[in-house]
Amino acid sequence: MLRALAVDDEKPALEELLYLLRADPRITSAEGATDATEALLRINRALDAGPDGADAIDVVFLDIHMAGLTGLDVARLLAGFARPPLIVFVTAHEGFAVQAFDLKAVDYVLKPVRRERLAEAVRRAAAGVSSAPAPRPPTEAPAPQDQIPVELGGVTRFVPIADIAYVEAHGDYARLHTTTPAGPGTGHLVRIPLSTLEERWASRGFVRIHRRHLVALHRIEELRLDSGTTTVRVADAELVVSRRHARELRDLLTRRAGGGR
Repeated sequence: MLRALAVDDEKPALEELLYLLRADPRITSAEGATDATEALLRINRALDAGPDGADAIDVVFLDIHMAGLTGLDVARLLAGFARPPLIVFVTAHEGFAVQAFDLKAVDYVLKPVRRERLAEAVRRAAAGVSSAPAPRPPTEAPAPQDQIPVELGGVTRFVPIADIAYVEAHGDYARLHTTTPAGPGTGHLVRIPLSTLEERWASRGFVRIHRRHLVALHRIEELRLDSGTTTVRVADAELVVSRRHARELRDLLTRRAGGGR
């Protein structure tokens, strides 16, 4: 018997998927989430509670194209956990199947979802749950102070902090944008709030320019004021500077250019 979470930012599609899942006798519970951030919060709560907890999730039925983090982003994050829920992608796009199965998805269902096709995906998920190995004890890979560990598919990579140009907030997660990209427009996702990185990396020259962005001061290539809006160019990205941070940032850049501290 399976406990399911369905994730789709289109409400009609989510409601239809939940209706079909709840009609399947192998599904004991099916809840919905309308974006990746909400889904990750629920999954984190389920993993913290353990497989016998009231919030446990066995399988996630996951859309790919969503605002903010995509379904593929969510799958990459879950791959770093000792025993994540299984993933079934449910999408209108055929072109991501290879990436999906590289991320160990148990199935890839195309929209519009047919009852018979979804039933097959549920069967595969049920088989995957019954054959899952015992959970591994959690381990934390130590990282040198000048690097940050990033987990993907059970492999821990160490990203040099010196290579990080800016950081983007995604709820309790952060996306690290480096000078050597991780992939087309992806960056590295880590389970650390932006406020924590701001505090840890202040001494390394990282400054907050917006509630969503933390930048490496030495990576700023251009500061621009246009019609009252301040922006900076960092690693080929143009980022908006909030009004509360604009004056402080200009002062920091001026002192830096003049050799001051």
